[in-house]
Amino acid sequence: MSPLSSSRTAIFSYFMVVYVFYNPTDSGAVQLNSENLDMTLASNELVFINFYAEWCRFSNILQPIFDEAADKVKEAFPDSGRVVMGKVDCDRESSVASRFHISKYPTLKVIRNGQPTKREYRGARTVDAFLEFVKKQLEDPINEFHHLRDLESLDTKKRVVVGYFDRRDMPEYNTFRRVATNLKEDCMFQAGFGETVQAMHPPGHPIIVFRPDVALSDGNDETFPGDLNNFDELNIWVQEKCVPLVREITFENAEELTEEGLPFLILFHAPDDFQSIKDYKTVIETQLITEKQNINFLTADGKRFAHPLHHLGKSQSDLPLIAIDSFRHMYLFPSFKDMYAPGKLKQFLSDLYSGKLHREFHYGPDRNDDNTIEVIMINGDVKKATTPPESTFKNLGPSNKRYTLLKDEL
Repeated sequence: MSPLSSSRTAIFSYFMVVYVFYNPTDSGAVQLNSENLDMTLASNELVFINFYAEWCRFSNILQPIFDEAADKVKEAFPDSGRVVMGKVDCDRESSVASRFHISKYPTLKVIRNGQPTKREYRGARTVDAFLEFVKKQLEDPINEFHHLRDLESLDTKKRVVVGYFDRRDMPEYNTFRRVATNLKEDCMFQAGFGETVQAMHPPGHPIIVFRPDVALSDGNDETFPGDLNNFDELNIWVQEKCVPLVREITFENAEELTEEGLPFLILFHAPDDFQSIKDYKTVIETQLITEKQNINFLTADGKRFAHPLHHLGKSQSDLPLIAIDSFRHMYLFPSFKDMYAPGKLKQFLSDLYSGKLHREFHYGPDRNDDNTIEVIMINGDVKKATTPPESTFKNLGPSNKRYTLLKDEL
């Protein structure tokens, strides 16, 4: 080999070493595709994914930040199986993008134990914010109690899942912990061990008990009847208990709920009025459960959501009241007391589906309709109660400018 060739080879080798050292192949977020995605999701407790498009300016701005955060996360959680930060090129991997219903770029999604969470990441897009978010996600979701009497002081407005175990190293507890990680936003999770709970279960046979939010609903404790070593079985059971038919809408989850695409049937109530919430839930569960695929049943704090009440021509003194938000308009249920009359609330929904509520907005009540039309004042003008204001809740997402305005008005 000539001296010139040797020199070129040495220079090339030097640059290759420098490139590999400063650009290691395992740096940054893991590039996910249709071939490695399922294995990655199945083998990690948490997968945080950046769905991007190369042509998107905001994707290009985010990518180096997300990659740097991925390196920080690897340093903080080096053990395999805990967490992976990944990225998907949605143009190249259109089937993956379609699978996760990606419609805008960049979209940041969280997958826990192989299952997508309901909430996309909408926090700050900085390295530190991503790192803190991951740390928060990996915190132990279970609170250990040391005396049975501790369970008596739990918040009765929260749904709780309680586990009674011999030891923390039992495989059943690991299953319980994984389920708690998936559903920690929907329920509180408590666990007791050894002598603390020995009177609550047979030795060697742990049990899981669901405790409903008794201050807001009528219900009794229920014990999980299945196999505690079966993650899917326990996860489905806990999800059914912790994600109720009737949910509370807040500023924090409004965008998530609107993305489900179903109209809202909303009970507006005073902050300390628990009885109307109980009654509303009972009516929904006994009379309207067949409508759960067509509409979202919600409750809303009438003090926090004074803005939509104002647009309905109502105030906190009129609470409780019920309304539909169709995402085009809001329609007021004539009288809260009519909720107790069998079929009245269901007819209200039927009038929405048939277009009657919207038709009456334009043409007034049907001739054969015996309902009394209430006249109200809105912004100084006399209007019929059937005249609906525009939808309010579709504009409450954190990414919408009206979100800040509405919060400022409360």
